[in-house]
Amino acid sequence: MSWLLNSLAESWRLLLESAPYIIFGLLIAGLLKVFLSPSAVARHLGSGRIASVFKAALLGVPLPLCSCGVLPAAASIRKQGANKGATAAFMISTPESGVDSIVITYALLDPVMTVARPLAALASAAVTGVAVNLLEAPDQQAEQTPDLSCPVDGCCDGQNCDPAEHANHHTLGQKLKAGFIYALGELWGDLAGWFLLGLILAGLITALVPEDFLSRHLGGGLGSMLLMLAVGIPLYICATASTPIAAALILKGVSPGAALVFLLAGPATNLASLTVLWGVLGKRATAVYLTGIAVMSLICGLVLDQVFAALGLAPRALVGQAAELMPAWVELPAALVLLALSVRPLVAHLPIRRFSKPSSSQTGKASSEPPAITACQAPT
Repeated sequence: MSWLLNSLAESWRLLLESAPYIIFGLLIAGLLKVFLSPSAVARHLGSGRIASVFKAALLGVPLPLCSCGVLPAAASIRKQGANKGATAAFMISTPESGVDSIVITYALLDPVMTVARPLAALASAAVTGVAVNLLEAPDQQAEQTPDLSCPVDGCCDGQNCDPAEHANHHTLGQKLKAGFIYALGELWGDLAGWFLLGLILAGLITALVPEDFLSRHLGGGLGSMLLMLAVGIPLYICATASTPIAAALILKGVSPGAALVFLLAGPATNLASLTVLWGVLGKRATAVYLTGIAVMSLICGLVLDQVFAALGLAPRALVGQAAELMPAWVELPAALVLLALSVRPLVAHLPIRRFSKPSSSQTGKASSEPPAITACQAPT
């Protein structure tokens, strides 16, 4: 029973340390949602086989979308004229990074990893996207009409509404309110379950894994990174949820480079997203996409280990130091707020069957009409 209490205590400690930074990241993400128009992004991703890729990779870094949430966004910019390389770059840098995951990396890991993570995501996305465009024939698709609808509340479609007139539809306060409602509602609703699961797994790793076990097998080198790559590619885990797991792994002796491989490969790939990617980009581009992520993750991981060695930094000593700067009177309310915001999305996803009592009209007489045939029923 002690191991359970220890794991829960560790999970609670990670929640306290990360909660203020998560809320800050969510609020920034809400502002991006309102003030960064997807149509404006899409217009820059269709021309040029190299410049468009770098634009897509750079613009994807701050966006707070997970590996499944980025799929409809990527399909949308593809339909709006983005070439395959730009679409691939967007699908890599977006789930691997994001303002929410960057701030939680600073809270739970260290400043070096905070800088290395978005830079590695940017490099992986750019190299892979350029490779896709160089190995694919230029797109021959008709120009699509971009989505110009209002990002605040969809009050107009942007086509039958003059932009100057629409600029006066919403005040700054209304835009901020819409962004915060999105961030603390829909966005955190998508992340809450996965993040709390990541906290639980991190607590279990801390409580159950012996101190020297992971350091012997994943202490560094190409072999340990290949193992983390094999674990991360088929696994579905978002960037925010993977961070506490990476922190627990480093505290147990896993090298920063191996942890970075997990942070890059896990959010950017999973079996579900690869099947969708196959349909959006095609077979060859999907193969290049997967190869690019694997190769660049390994390269970035090896480089990061060399950086730590050259600077003489001890990874275990650095983990969580930034969170110590946050006062306790801020951590506890922030953690309670996150837990309160998590109740509704968690309950909504519980497999609870709702039974209702039949009404007297239903029990008193039988219907004279034959039952309707639904999409999942066959006639007898």
